[in-house]
This record gives sequence, structure tokens and C-alpha cells, in this order.
Amino acid sequence: MERFDAVVIGAGMAGASAAWALAADRRVALLEAEAQAGYHTTGRSAAIWVRNYGPPDVRVLTALSRPFFEQPPPGFAEVPLMRPRAVLHLAPPGSLPALEAAIAEGGGIQAITPEEAGRMVPALREGYAAGAALEPDCFDMDVAALHQGFLRGLRRQGGVLGLGQRATRIGRSGGLWRVETSAGGLFAAPVLVNAAGAWGDVVAALAGLRPIGLRPCRRTAAIIDPAPWEVEHWPLVLGPDWYARPEARTRLMVSPADETPMPPHDVQPDAFDIALGIDRMQQALAIEVRRVERSWAGLRTFTADGSLAFGWDADAAGFFWCVGQGGYGIQTSPAAGRFVADLIAGRDPGEAGAIVEAVRPGRFRP
Repeated sequence: MERFDAVVIGAGMAGASAAWALAADRRVALLEAEAQAGYHTTGRSAAIWVRNYGPPDVRVLTALSRPFFEQPPPGFAEVPLMRPRAVLHLAPPGSLPALEAAIAEGGGIQAITPEEAGRMVPALREGYAAGAALEPDCFDMDVAALHQGFLRGLRRQGGVLGLGQRATRIGRSGGLWRVETSAGGLFAAPVLVNAAGAWGDVVAALAGLRPIGLRPCRRTAAIIDPAPWEVEHWPLVLGPDWYARPEARTRLMVSPADETPMPPHDVQPDAFDIALGIDRMQQALAIEVRRVERSWAGLRTFTADGSLAFGWDADAAGFFWCVGQGGYGIQTSPAAGRFVADLIAGRDPGEAGAIVEAVRPGRFRP
């Protein structure tokens, strides 16, 4: 048995950022079931930071994360973590009320004319958009550099990353959580952080705890060639039920923005969802799709009310939930990692303290 101050289960973006922040003043073990950290959701993200994306608690952590992307700690990454890219919102006639509400409630979203939208995206079909809005202060994120920065920083601070260490048995005795793994490891710590994403309720069940009702959902994406359109400098184009984002300069990533409930597993793309995303995109953009070059799917895991679940379990000492990121986990990760570390240490989380009650996991239990 190897003893630590904290054991984190799940080495995706949520677990990696939490372990990195915890390792500043604790000895931390970060355990990952797969042979590769970030294999599931983290490696399958659209990778764009949007200030007005998600419920209020998510928006707090998103805003607090921006300074980290602009100026990460020295040595954190060898490349910039951000590249500016605006988000263009398009609203067909039936979606105008939702767009107007987003403009009224959000910050930094400005109404523009459909003609202005067409100048930004020349492929926009005339008559598709009854209204449009621009969110200029967004940016692409380098997900791989961000994730590796957290993992590298964890190891530099003396933390341990255990790959291929699927938790098979979890119990608590003598004030310690003990995690047995598929590789024969035995890790013990007074604090156990459940950052297992879609498997969050599975980990809780292994520990003998009640689930909080996490809902994993499939999100599908496909890469197409939009030629002859040159899309490198296009904004991300967001419709009511689809989006398209420039990819690798000359390609376009298209998604139907699907949220199909799924059990936690290595999810694969569905041919119908790929066709649906392309059809929705083609209703708005005059792009001929000759073939799908690549497609994939990932799991976005939501709580019952759509907000995060960060905090101590109400029934078990030392068990900390860090789940329910629902597709927001990458853009919130710098602030979320610090938030987790502050709550575990009993420190004042500063501005993030405003969301403590909103994200308390105990709200899902009688």
C-alpha cells in the first residue's frame, strides 16, 4: 500500500487540473483506468472558450479561468494555450426569441444583421438567418497543451500519475480511503476525489455510496472539406441545433449538438447523427459535402439540473465529488482545479465562493 494525502480518480481534464492544484501542498496520486490520460471526453472536445456558455456556476469558473489561458504559469506549456476565434450565432425565424434572450442575459454578445453575418461567413444561405449575433471575445483552446501542462505540473510537484489503474475496489477504514486497482495497486489517502466523468456514479458505487444521478450523453462530430470555401478565419458558426468550427485551417468540424443519453462506455459516432449534423449545417451554409473525412463521438456528463457537482459527499467523510462538467470542463479547468483544492483545504475560494451552494452534490439527495 502506498499512502498519499489525496487520491484522484480520473485523469481527464477535471482530474488532471484538480490533482495539479492539490499537489501544490499535498502528495497526490492521479489514477486513470485507461492506458492514456484524457482518452474519452477530454480528447474529443470542440475546444473553444465561450464566456456565455453554460449555467451561471459554469460561467463564474469560465471567467475566472481566462487569465490562466492568457498567461499560464512559467514553464506550463511550450505553445500558447489560446487563439482568438469569435462565435457567430445564427437564428432562423423560430429561434429569434432564444437569440434575443441570449443577447439580453449574456455579456459581450452583440446583435448584428444577417448581412454582416454573411460577410463573415460567405457560404451563409440568403434567408436562413432572421437574426444574428456576434460574441467576439472567444478563443480556441489548445486542449492537448493544457492537459499535458496539468499532468507535467503534477509530476514536477512530486505527484504520481498511474495509467491503466482502473479502480476495482474502494473502501474506507482507519480514516483512509483505500483504492485497489486492476493493475494490482493499492493506494490510500484521507481524501478521495471522484473526477471520473461519465463513470462518476460507478466510482461512488464502488465506494459503497449512493449515486447522484449523473447522465452521460453522446456528442457527435465530423470533419469535412468545405472547398472551395476558405474557412481558416471564419468564426465558430452556431445554429439552434448544430455548430461548425474551422479545423486544421482548411477543414470544417460539424456537429448536430446531440445529447443522446448513453451508459458510460467508449462511445462511437452514430451514422444518423453524422448525417443529421451535415443536413442541418447545409440548410444554413452552401457547402457541398462529398465525403466525411473523419468522425468521432464523446460523452458529456450532466447532473439533473445541468450545474456542476463539486464538494464533499454528504454521507462519507473525505469523499469529494468533481463531476457533471457537461461539456464545460476544459474552459473551466484552471479555475475549477483551484476551486477543488481550496474547498478540500478549507481555504476561502475567493470569487468562486459564490457558487459553493449551487454546486453542492448533496442537493441531489433527500
